[in-house]
Amino acid sequence: MHKSFLVTPIFIFTILIFSVLFFSCSEPRSPEENEYIESIKKSRQEKDDYMKNDPDSPFNLDEKAHFSPLKYYPVDPEFRFSSVLHQYKSKDTVIVLGTKGEERKVIRYGYLVFNYKEKEYPINVYEGKTKNGLVYHSIWFTDLTTGEDTYGVGRYVDFELNENEDYIYTVDFNLAYNPLCAYSARYSCAIPTKEDHIPLAITAGEKNFH
Repeated sequence: MHKSFLVTPIFIFTILIFSVLFFSCSEPRSPEENEYIESIKKSRQEKDDYMKNDPDSPFNLDEKAHFSPLKYYPVDPEFRFSSVLHQYKSKDTVIVLGTKGEERKVIRYGYLVFNYKEKEYPINVYEGKTKNGLVYHSIWFTDLTTGEDTYGVGRYVDFELNENEDYIYTVDFNLAYNPLCAYSARYSCAIPTKEDHIPLAITAGEKNFH
């Protein structure tokens, strides 16, 4: 009993020393990073409010869908990238499948390349039209978290063309979200193709709802 009494304080003291060293070595975030993190948290809260209260949200249009706060990875500024948009010379129309089995025609508009830990990953940008004829651009993808922590179909990142002459865009995976079919069976959503798979665990953005 005398030995266990001596070991316990030493063990606790060692843990405290390692904790101090770990946190002292961690680089503090800049004011800009903290502001960015807070802005993402605010947008997530606003989306929860919409999903819970708006009459047009999938949870209020489908009586079988029951709302609970959406789940996310912690905001990670390292998953925000700047990249040049490379437009395909031949913008081919391709067929992608929806989750209800229907075929959808979209245009393979271009691609971006982001660098993460000294390795490059290309991602496609697609152009499509809504039922109302509005043109939209989007990135959809699967990654090494798909079917585990994140929705099994894949996730989306909205993409807006700008007038930037150098075609540099920000791709922020902290804004990656689930399509509506993740919440309600009433919806169908585009399924990312094999070409849209990123061989990396994108531990940012929205997690699986269920």
